[in-house]
Amino acid sequence: MELELRHLRVLCAIADAGSVGRAASDLGYSQPAMSTQLQRIEQYFGHPLFERTSSGVELTRYGTEVLAQARDVLARAAAIGRRPTADGVRTPRPLRLAATNTPVLAGMLIRLRSRLPDLALTVSSVYPSSEIVELLEQDELDAAIAADYPGLELRHSTAVAHRGIVTEPSFVALPAGHRLRHCREVALADLADDAWFLTPDDGAGWPGVFYAACRTAGFTPAAVHEFLGDQQQLQNMIAEGIGVSVVQATLRPLPGVLVKPLVGTPLWCRYVLAWRRGGLADEVGDALLASAAAAYRALIAQSPHFRTWAARTWSVARR
Repeated sequence: MELELRHLRVLCAIADAGSVGRAASDLGYSQPAMSTQLQRIEQYFGHPLFERTSSGVELTRYGTEVLAQARDVLARAAAIGRRPTADGVRTPRPLRLAATNTPVLAGMLIRLRSRLPDLALTVSSVYPSSEIVELLEQDELDAAIAADYPGLELRHSTAVAHRGIVTEPSFVALPAGHRLRHCREVALADLADDAWFLTPDDGAGWPGVFYAACRTAGFTPAAVHEFLGDQQQLQNMIAEGIGVSVVQATLRPLPGVLVKPLVGTPLWCRYVLAWRRGGLADEVGDALLASAAAAYRALIAQSPHFRTWAARTWSVARR
């Protein structure tokens, strides 16, 4: 095996996550693939780089030395192509970043600034994931957070690449006085007579996946309000009993609103990092993915309804 930059990024991801499983999730790989990659890297160096523990992994003394050198190499590689100013100081190239309607963005930007403090960027809000793809293909964006759905992977030309950040279940927001307020989980069919707030067509499968789930549950929504705007305004209308809404699983409810999982989890959404091939330094791409994944973990930590659902539903041991 020849040592490549991607191998160094794997080492950094594992060290940052403290776990092979979490690093695999951050980079969009399977855990077996990440474990195999680590074994090959350690074979290349001829010494263990990590010690396996009950909670994950820890760097060996030799691994600490290798990691420091790996970070230095990656930083130098990321600096290639930066043009010096008149005073000789190199300035970073601006990153043109966009995002669809996702709670991950703010936390990702905070962590990205911490990881790459010299990175200059501009941020745009672009709701339709199909439009995000068009902007990437037209070289009007460098990277973006888009959305797709199981069985409907984000479509784009070979000029664009993407990698999953997280696939999350979709929950439902109800007014606190709703007839189903005491249910631990809500069956989609039990909401057949409710009015719904739905975000418009995102060009990637929504709201088609919602209507398909409703058909499977045996009903057509009684009334639909199309809404794309401030989340606080949406929650205020839900609290007033005007309708219910499919929401992100990590949504923090305002007073008067309940967020509950759906029985059988009929709806899922995946957030992906999409980028223009050749337009994004590998170090920046890795930092974007790791920052987005860390931001999502922080959202989970602030979402007791999500953690309760996950404790009942997921029983995957993570290493």
